[in-house]
Amino acid sequence: QVQLVESGGGLVQPGGSLRLSCVASVFTFSSYGMSWYRQAPGKVRELVATISTTGTSSNYADSVKGRFTISRDNAKNTAYLQMNSLKPEDTARYYCNAKRWPTSDFWGQGTQVTVSS
Repeated sequence: QVQLVESGGGLVQPGGSLRLSCVASVFTFSSYGMSWYRQAPGKVRELVATISTTGTSSNYADSVKGRFTISRDNAKNTAYLQMNSLKPEDTARYYCNAKRWPTSDFWGQGTQVTVSS
């Protein structure tokens, strides 16, 4: 069983920045692909960014490309999401996800991000 704990959310003005963290309670963190998802009220959960086990490969939703950066520190069992130039439409609950082939799939409880003036 893997426990994921997100932190770093909050209220920020448009154009501001936040850095989300996801700490995993697992010895084999480096064997999990990590992703960030978000879900706004009344909308389906969407993939924001994903990063490979070694951190050498990442992908982003078109809506966040150039503004968000996903990274990981395997020595600290932690994944990050740096969010810059935040917009009101980025308001959502952000969830950390860990996946490992073939069937391991774990979620955190999420952290709320609100972008408003």
